[in-house]
Amino acid sequence: MRHGKDGYKLRRDPAHRRALLRNLAASVVEKNRVTTTLAKAKAVQPIVEKMVSLGKSGTLADKRRALAYFFKRQTVQRLFDEVAPRFMDRRGGYTRIIRGEFRKGDGAETAIIEFVDYQYTPKEKKKKEKKSGKA
Repeated sequence: MRHGKDGYKLRRDPAHRRALLRNLAASVVEKNRVTTTLAKAKAVQPIVEKMVSLGKSGTLADKRRALAYFFKRQTVQRLFDEVAPRFMDRRGGYTRIIRGEFRKGDGAETAIIEFVDYQYTPKEKKKKEKKSGKA
């Protein structure tokens, strides 16, 4: 029987999986939007949701719990000062997963995990200046 065996293993041993999810969750908090595989996005979504809920309460104990998970003070500072206040009137569902295309190298299905209030603005392409080499 497989009682209590839920969760995503992601073909990694437990220590590697925990490190991967910590880094991915920190990236989502720092950058607001991350492109990854669909399985990793689904695995990290509940973690990010719980961290935002910790940030909403804002107590010292919750800051310490977040710091024990993220390791970087800048990430925890951003979570408590910038990210969590944006969702004070929301009761949950802070992130969304947008399915992407299949990756060219291995065919893995990609996805974008982002906060629901994220506004995408495409970057402008740089124009190459042609040099007149005749001088």
